[in-house]
Order: sequence, then structure tokens, then C-alpha cells
Amino acid sequence: MENASGEELFQKTSRRPIYYDGWSKEHMNAFHDLELPQAVMAEDVGDVYGSTKLTIKDSVKESEGIFWPRDVKRKWTVGLFTGTSMLYAARTIMPMCIVTLSQEMAWDKTESGTVLSAFFWGYTMTQFFGGYLSDRIGGDVVLPVAACLWGLITFWTPQVAYISTDKNMAIYLVVLSRVLLGMSQGVHFPGMTSLVSRKVSEKDRSLTMSIVSSGSHFGTLLTGSIGSLLLDRYGWQMPFYAIGLGGLGWMLIVRYFLIKKHRQKHYVLDVKVGHIIDKKPTEAVPWLTLFTKAAFWSLLVAHFCENNAFYILLSWMPTYFHENFPTARAWVFNVVPWVVTIPSSIFSGYLADKMISKGYSTTFVRKFMQSIALYGTATFLVLISYTSSYEGSLTCMALAVSCCGFHNSGVLVNPQDIAPKHAGSVFGIMNMAGAIPGFVGVYMAGHILESTKSWSAVFNQTAAVCVFGCVVFTLFGTAKQLV
Repeated sequence: MENASGEELFQKTSRRPIYYDGWSKEHMNAFHDLELPQAVMAEDVGDVYGSTKLTIKDSVKESEGIFWPRDVKRKWTVGLFTGTSMLYAARTIMPMCIVTLSQEMAWDKTESGTVLSAFFWGYTMTQFFGGYLSDRIGGDVVLPVAACLWGLITFWTPQVAYISTDKNMAIYLVVLSRVLLGMSQGVHFPGMTSLVSRKVSEKDRSLTMSIVSSGSHFGTLLTGSIGSLLLDRYGWQMPFYAIGLGGLGWMLIVRYFLIKKHRQKHYVLDVKVGHIIDKKPTEAVPWLTLFTKAAFWSLLVAHFCENNAFYILLSWMPTYFHENFPTARAWVFNVVPWVVTIPSSIFSGYLADKMISKGYSTTFVRKFMQSIALYGTATFLVLISYTSSYEGSLTCMALAVSCCGFHNSGVLVNPQDIAPKHAGSVFGIMNMAGAIPGFVGVYMAGHILESTKSWSAVFNQTAAVCVFGCVVFTLFGTAKQLV
């Protein structure tokens, strides 16, 4: 391969901006003396984003230039928070509209449970693929493409429901659209985890992930407030149109105002070795090593149990209040639980980072946060069974959901601890396990309600699953790097 010196490379790229991270005078002199592969640079310098980022790495300490600068991190945090909000808004429209839709379509609770749980059939399919793809080509590439798909599917869902006048065929078509919606949304969290693990330093990850993940609660709040108003005033179709357009709008904003503006080619130059180090992962994920670690399996179990509670509450909470308190205003019980959950999620991230900076081990912090999430959720679910008043039920439900927010600084960040180089892929496997209760748990909840007419039976078995998950993660979980 023909080589070019650092000086020649500088001349070749002089018409494109080059960003120097941590370059001392010694580094500048070393750069001009390096023999760099011209063929590689000639191809890579012609980057579609029009800029190249060069970072010096020496044998003592690798530059931190691989992480977003503070202003860029702030913009991406806001962008990812907004995207997660739109994602969950699109996901939660159906649970909000299911009562009205089931009355119009003459669905019973089992059929309604099938429609609600169908989302997670597709959601499970693309978890690992989304994480693997994001680790390879970048989460900032995967997320906008997925948003385009789930935005379009959400927008067209009302039309799908009316394609056929036959009841069974209508259910099949709606279930298919829910499966496709789940498949397109399944890559979001693995892609976001991969992106954050590579672009945010370890000391800031808990807070960053808590903020962007709290978008899930804000999106649910958005659906419960504005969505409920649109539902009451214009019918169940309008929320799908509004949120679908919102998802497409977010995709365009991120594509043209974040990715195109801030994404840069990033090279690391080793002063002593004298060549470019590609920062993209080339090694395969050591699955065999992970599968032999009890800590990895405890991660899957804890995430499964937490999501089981969260998805049952997410899908069936509107129906619970409609049946038990028919005179209650929908926008109140669709809004209050998510209003209190957003600050609890952000606070958990702040508290986790603060505890780590004070000297607490990362393992202890992850287990502490997860204990609040699972034990807290279980406690308030049990209390709901002994509450008959609307105010008491709403309070217990709000506190149960708010405890779920601590999961964002517990198990949800753990893949970045145990496998920082493969966080997207590991998160994909974890979230694949976590999506299973989305269709099994949600469907079984509908079946139990149809058979027993008892909400206490649903809440008590959900609480028992939470306790089991917390015990497993407390005994076997860790935040030490495994691979």
C-alpha cells in the first residue's frame, strides 16, 4: 500500500476541517513524521459529513476525544429523550384506545389482550439484530431509519382496521400492524444503548441513560394527556395520525440537525505504532463466555421481571380504571402515574452517579437502584388489592410506576458495565428477554381477567415475579466488566 506522510495528508485534507483532540506539540511533531496509509485515508477523508476527526493515542492514556463534547452531548440527550418520547407515545396509543376500539369492533378481553400483546411478538424479533447492527454501523444510523418505519405504521393503523368488514380479518390485520410496529421499534433501545456506551463517559452514563430513558414515561404522559383529549374530541383514529406524524418529524430533525451536523469521521493515531486504529468493533461478541456467567443470566432475569410489571401496568392500567372507576376522568389516571415517574427516573440517574463519585462500588449502586425498582413496584401492587377508593388506587398505581423509573439506572445500564465494547448486542439479548412478558404477561393478564374477573389476582402474581427478579439480581448481579 502506498503511504503518505502526515504533512502530505494534511495538504490533501486541507479543504476539509480536521479536529485535533488533545494534541500537544509532541503529538503534532509525531503526526508529521507518521507513515499513514494513503489509500485508506483517501477513501475515508471523503466522508459524507464533510469532516474528519483525528485523535492521538499514546501508550500511557487514550484521549477522551472519542466522547461527545459537553454541548454535543446535551443536544443528543435532548434528541434521544424526544425520540424515546415519540416512540412510547406511538406504542401506548393502542392501550389508551383499546376500550373504545374494542367496543366498536366487538372484541372481548382475550381478543383485546391479543391485540395489545402482538406488539411484543415483533418487538422480540429485532432486539439482538438492532444491537448488533448498531455496534457495527452506529446507533445514529439505525435510529432514524427505524423511526421512519414506526412513524408510518402508526399513521396508517386506523386505515388498516377498516380494510375488512369481517371481524376476524380485521383482528388479523390489526395484529399484523402491531407486530410490524414492534419490529420497527425493537431496534431503538439497543441502538441508543450502543450509541451512549460509545459516546458518553462511564461517570456520566447513569444520568444520561436515565434522562433519555425517562422519555418513555414522558411519551406515555403525552399520549395520556394530549392523546386522551384527541380521543374524546375527534375519535380514536386521531391520536394515531398525530403521533405518527410526530415520529416522522423527529426522524427528519435528528437526521438533518444532529447527525448531519455533528457526526464526524473519528480516527485514533497511535504515536508509537504509527497507524490508524479503527474505533469500530471488529471482534465478535464472546457469547460463550457470557453464557457461562451467572451475572449475565441474573441481568436477563431481573430485566424480564421488571418489564413484566411495567408492560402489564402500561397495557392494562386504563382498562383497570375504566372498569373500577367509570366516572373518573381518563386524562387524570392516564397522566398522573407518568408525571411522577419522570422525576423519579432522572433522580435515580443523578443519585447513581453521585453514589459512584462518592466511592460506592458500581455493583452496589446497580443493585440498590434495582431493589428500589422491583421491591417498590411489588409493594404498591399488593397494596392496590387492599384499596377500594379511587384516590388510593391512583396513588398506589402512581408510586408503583414511579418505582419502575429506578430501573433506568440499575439493570438498564448494566450491559454497558459488563460488556462496554458490545453494549448494543448485549442489551439486545437482554431486551429480547425483557420483551417476552410483553406478549406472555399482557396476554395472560387478559386471560386471567376474563376467567376470574379479579384484578387482585393479576397484581399479586405480578408482585411475586418482581420479588423473584430482585432476589436473583441481588445474589448474582455485578457491574464488573465480564468481556
